[in-house]
Formats: sequence, structure tokens, C-alpha cells
Amino acid sequence: MAEIRVPALGESVTEATIGKWFKQPGDPVAVDEPLVELETDKVTIEVPAPAAGVLGDIAAKDGETVAVGALLGQIREGAAAPAKATPPPPGGPGQRTATTTPATTEAPRAQTGTKPQAPLAPSVRKIVAETGIDVSTVPGSGKDGRVTKGDMMAAIERAASAPTPVAQTAAACNCATGTRICSKRRTT
Repeated sequence: MAEIRVPALGESVTEATIGKWFKQPGDPVAVDEPLVELETDKVTIEVPAPAAGVLGDIAAKDGETVAVGALLGQIREGAAAPAKATPPPPGGPGQRTATTTPATTEAPRAQTGTKPQAPLAPSVRKIVAETGIDVSTVPGSGKDGRVTKGDMMAAIERAASAPTPVAQTAAACNCATGTRICSKRRTT
């Protein structure tokens, strides 16, 4: 059994909160596959699997606070094939054309949008979930044009400072004649 423990998070960071488990007990895992998201006041990180196998018990549930070095869960090594080993190895041009065709059609779909899809950091995914901002509208300043947490925070500030459009009525209110209903008064 391989243990999943909270890694050292920084010089002054002594504890973290479990943000989200990406896998459930019984799910196959591969080496270095992200298993759980940890959040601190300074950073959000993903804890990778230390070994391949099947995720066993989860010792710390979502939302719990854990100390550095605390046990998060266990992996039963060699219990099943790891998830990353599932794709077939590349073969000759005549082999497995049915499985290679979707891969070639997925790449153009990802690039038909405004920009190619880059992996999002957990902190960016969390902000997207909370605010509903479309990531494709945010210019990325990170490596290879990736959207960073700072980019998302700037987008939120821009959205907050932008004037909100106010719906205008089709006809102007003329309260003096008493022929319209308006927010000032209702007259007949």
C-alpha cells in the first residue's frame, strides 16, 4: 500500500484544506495522476499519486483541514491497470484506425475556437465555477498563453467596473398627463 500524504506546502504553511478529490475509492490511478486538490491561504495545489494502482481508503474528506505530512488516503499498488496505460500503444498505419481517427478530429475542434485549449490551474477552474466568466474571453498571460489566477482576477475587476446597461422603456413616461404608469406614480 502506498500512502498519500500532504506534501510540504511552503516555509510558513502548516495546514491545508481538502478542496476536491478527483478520484473516488476503487478508481484506478496512474503514477503522478492528480488525486486531490489542496487549498491554503497562499496556494492551491494538486497532490499526485505516488504509485499506480487503485485508490483505496480516503482518510480526509472534502472540506477537512489537514496538517503537512498528514495521511490523505492509500493506493493499493498493482490491484488494477493504471488509467494512463489504457490507451493502446501507437502501432503501424494500418492498425487501430478507428481509435486514431477521433484523436485527429479532436485537435481541429479545439483550435476552431478563439484560441487553443490549455490546461487550467485548479485556482482558475474554481474562479470560473464561482463567477461563470467564460475563460475563452480572458487573455492569458501565463506560459504558452495560459490563463492564470491573476488574469481571472483582472477579468473580474474589469467586469465589475464596466457600466451595466439599463433597460430603457419604449415610450417616455409623461406623468404630467397621467396617461402612463411609471415608477414615480400611477395615474389614470
